[in-house]
Amino acid sequence: MAGTQPVERFYLQPTTYSANSPLPVLLYRNVLPSPRSQSGTSEFLQEGGWEDRGTFGHIATPHFHPNAHECYGIFQGTSTLRIGRGKHDAHSSGILIPIATGDVVVIPAGVTHSSVDSTDDYRYVGVYPRRAPRWRNEFGKEPVDLVKVRGETETVEMPEDDPVYGAEGPLVPLWTEAKERAERAAEGQVQGEGEGEGRGFIGTALRVTRMAFVGF
Repeated sequence: MAGTQPVERFYLQPTTYSANSPLPVLLYRNVLPSPRSQSGTSEFLQEGGWEDRGTFGHIATPHFHPNAHECYGIFQGTSTLRIGRGKHDAHSSGILIPIATGDVVVIPAGVTHSSVDSTDDYRYVGVYPRRAPRWRNEFGKEPVDLVKVRGETETVEMPEDDPVYGAEGPLVPLWTEAKERAERAAEGQVQGEGEGEGRGFIGTALRVTRMAFVGF
């Protein structure tokens, strides 16, 4: 598998038009094997237990998938990916992430994403957990029903392996920890509401934290 590289994590709270997710978006920089190619990227990511379902390029329309997690393996060009901002959210919402050839991005179900600016040759392989259904696009044309969308995204099966580092990779422990933390926060929110001290993860503001995972 790939050599040791930090893994960046991006945590996003819900917005008016995007459910987002308690699970962080994961970014692995410059981890794809050389020479970079469509076939080589596909083979590499499928070794990590994910399934190739197509090759894509610049997609400018903000959208999210409520029924599937998604992974990009960028084998050509560069782009700026915006995550966490629905089409009608405030322009300051979300975060811009520059991505380039060799990078891998994992986007949890429910997180809105789009390409803001890309080179003409920008291409990536899209892979999904093997048992995942075909993805469904939601475009956030109306304010999101957070309870309904989260009711679906929370049932999406956890991937068995990290797409870059396999069974020993950081995805499963990081997502499991985030899911458990969100569940504890939700329980605290329910208790707090009964006590007049509402608290918890879910809110309308967007919070983004960026950290590096250096254990792999």
